[in-house]
Amino acid sequence: MRISIADDILFRELDGESVILNLKSERYFGLDETGTRMWIALSRYDLIQQAYEALLLEYDVAPEQLRTDLYRLIEQLLAHGLVNVSNQ
Repeated sequence: MRISIADDILFRELDGESVILNLKSERYFGLDETGTRMWIALSRYDLIQQAYEALLLEYDVAPEQLRTDLYRLIEQLLAHGLVNVSNQ
């Protein structure tokens, strides 16, 4: 599955945490340090699988736990209109 950052999104990182602003809805979404690292990986790679593999190298975590956490974040990002996901 492919993922891309939606249009009109601003991202700011502050001391390891971050804020994402949807300029269309004027709503913001805060991320902790782990969520920030996931966001950066998702924005860096076209495929969710690539982001997952990069994060797996970065964190000492059970693969299934990372996959669950990553997909939970993606669901939240989708719900807030911050990312687009496609099967292409």
